[in-house]
Amino acid sequence: MKAFVFPGQGAQFVGMGKDLYESNPLAKQLFDKADEVLGFKITEIMFNGTADELKQTKVTQPAVFLHSVVTAMCMGDEFKPAMVAGHSLGEFSALVAAGALSFEDGLKLVYARALAMQKCCEAVKGTMAAIIGLPDEKVEEVCAGIDGTVVPANYNCPGQLVISGEIDAVNAACEQLKAAGAKRALPLPVSGAFHSPLMQPAKEELQKAIEATEFSAPKCPVYQNVDAKPHTDAAEIKANLIAQLTGSVRWTASVQNMIADGADDFTECGPGKALQGMIGRIDKTVAAHGVE
Repeated sequence: MKAFVFPGQGAQFVGMGKDLYESNPLAKQLFDKADEVLGFKITEIMFNGTADELKQTKVTQPAVFLHSVVTAMCMGDEFKPAMVAGHSLGEFSALVAAGALSFEDGLKLVYARALAMQKCCEAVKGTMAAIIGLPDEKVEEVCAGIDGTVVPANYNCPGQLVISGEIDAVNAACEQLKAAGAKRALPLPVSGAFHSPLMQPAKEELQKAIEATEFSAPKCPVYQNVDAKPHTDAAEIKANLIAQLTGSVRWTASVQNMIADGADDFTECGPGKALQGMIGRIDKTVAAHGVE
């Protein structure tokens, strides 16, 4: 069974989408529409900007979303998913690709999310770190014992978990996790504590936007980050999407559940190959590739 997956923030690169724009009339139409909806030329930054310009959350999130959704839409009849999932921001791409959200509404929500998160990061200082080479349970245990806010944020694949929270708490956790045998505890170049309680102000802001947006039942199950389970009910999808900003991304469990439900062929739609790498480390028996 075919599963399609969509990457999150961090997969962006300068020049992303330019070849699609120049070679595919539908892609050109969608990219031009995005410039119009956002009120600035995001295509100019994506195709010809600098890495620093592209790295701003308010640009990165709509850019990755756009590249992912346009890629899926340009596949035409080849895009026939039995199930979909997206990593963090990628969940919005997955919902649009599966028909639960219109392209325009998805783009508006992603931009609202990006602005709310950027504002939150400026007001509340936080950070994230990747922990390599420890079981999830050990990371959870160490985080729970730290004074301050630090939580497991992204369960990416076995032996790779990202933690998130207050700067001092994340640094303290990193020291303890290295002492506990982590191969690496690597601070990430991010502007805030994504997928942690520190994102509560952004969550409240995004909640209003999500509640005001019309969602439909998707054409296939969407495995959502907060519980790693398949959803087709529009109200449940909305509630899980709201919970996602302060909740953990349960990617390992999502992929395992998709495989248990019959997925044996994963296609990553969007920039980069991060999800293909994670899927390979979660289960070596399934195929994982990108869209050429």
